[in-house]
Amino acid sequence: MGKHKEENEDLIKYGFPEDVWFHVDKFSSAHVYLRLVEGLGIEDIPESVLEDCCQLVKYNSIEGNKENNITVVYTPWANLKKTGAMAVGQVAFHQPKEVRRYKIEKRKNEIVNRLNKTKEESFPDLAGQRAERDRVERNKVKKASAEARDLDKQRQEESAKKKEMQSYDRIMVSENMRTNREIAQ
Repeated sequence: MGKHKEENEDLIKYGFPEDVWFHVDKFSSAHVYLRLVEGLGIEDIPESVLEDCCQLVKYNSIEGNKENNITVVYTPWANLKKTGAMAVGQVAFHQPKEVRRYKIEKRKNEIVNRLNKTKEESFPDLAGQRAERDRVERNKVKKASAEARDLDKQRQEESAKKKEMQSYDRIMVSENMRTNREIAQ
């Protein structure tokens, strides 16, 4: 979660594709990110985790925290759109249809208190984390490509062997051929 718009800007810039972004709709608020486990999508977020993230965003919005019946918007990080003309911390969306909404009637203090008690504050190197993640992903892609090339090469070799086995070229060698006269003698 970003504390202020400059931190929010860094989170926008260095987010991971598996991150889900949360923000109070129509009010300023902290940007909260939920990092999903590899293989899970936005539709796989458990209801309790979704509620926690939305309550956290509401609580960290000056105007939104005071209001009841607010909406929290959330979307995959990759759907965030940032242009040079936008203010610091401001975003738009590439695909507005990918933006989901979660209605919060009122703040649930028991959730907010639980989250605040377990809160750990850190100042990670977001650029470094993103660079490391990208390096790992590139290595996965390279490994998968190498495995695909090896498998393709193996298939080609097997195909060539099968073709050779079915070929008459080995049988019809002129040195092995004899005429009927040679056989009769």
